[in-house]
Amino acid sequence: MSTSETKSLEGRSAIVTGAGRGIGRAIAEALVAQGAKVIVADNGASIAGDDGDPTVARETAEALGTNALAFSESVASPGVARQLVDMAIKQFGGIDIVVNNAAILRDAFVFRADPRDWDAVIRTNLSSAFYLINAASGIMREQGKAGRGGKDGYDWGRIVNIVSSAGLYGNLGQAAYASAKAGLFGLTRVTAMDLARAQITANAVAPFARTRVTDIIQPANEAQKTYKERALKIGAHHVANVVTALCSPAGKAITGQLVGVRGREVFLFGQPRPVTTMEAGEPATLAQDMLARLGPQFTDLTTDLEAFNTEPLV
Repeated sequence: MSTSETKSLEGRSAIVTGAGRGIGRAIAEALVAQGAKVIVADNGASIAGDDGDPTVARETAEALGTNALAFSESVASPGVARQLVDMAIKQFGGIDIVVNNAAILRDAFVFRADPRDWDAVIRTNLSSAFYLINAASGIMREQGKAGRGGKDGYDWGRIVNIVSSAGLYGNLGQAAYASAKAGLFGLTRVTAMDLARAQITANAVAPFARTRVTDIIQPANEAQKTYKERALKIGAHHVANVVTALCSPAGKAITGQLVGVRGREVFLFGQPRPVTTMEAGEPATLAQDMLARLGPQFTDLTTDLEAFNTEPLV
């Protein structure tokens, strides 16, 4: 293969949050391997968001070589997100790819959860993604108008949000995490719509791979134990491959989609749409009518761990 074939992201610059470890690091590695310059944004905090460690981003960037730079502040504020985008412009000449992967986890049943933990998870897992998209997307649009994409127009802009099946199915004790990830998918859809005319894509990827999240799963039953054992077999590089594909030139035709990655298995999630309708009657009988007419198509309370408790393709 020629260099142009093997380096599909040559000339592009990227920001990957949560890039110091796990899936984020695998994504950063894959983007660099395809020629992109990457800012490794990771404050090095624990899975709960505590005890930041700036060496995490620094060591990862050093391992990735001259095309990577470290950024070790939390991006969970508008000002820092803007600072991160400004860094990409100053160091790399622009910003073409944003991957929102940073996330923390503070699990508790809804009747025991601390509202402060809810706020921290929403801020890190959802608000930070908005802050970065908000800061970067305007720059991407201006770059297109300024000719950064060349004579054929600007089709470089790529936004990928790493979501979770927990935000689609739900899981016990994960109100904050699931809500943030569900919200992140909603943000993905609107971002795709708002940026479609600028030829900037936005997609969501739900990964199944070994991460710090799977490492700390405490199985409550045999099904969850088996799920964890299977998840630990799946390398993060599979997720990175799909993210890189979405960021490639051919990825310009894919936007607003929700893609799952489980080992070598890639699947497209359906998105919520009405499945059936009925005419509402009187309030006194409406619940009974709903059970009779809609009940056969109700969605059950299967958790994401139960739904994907099958052998992955690895």
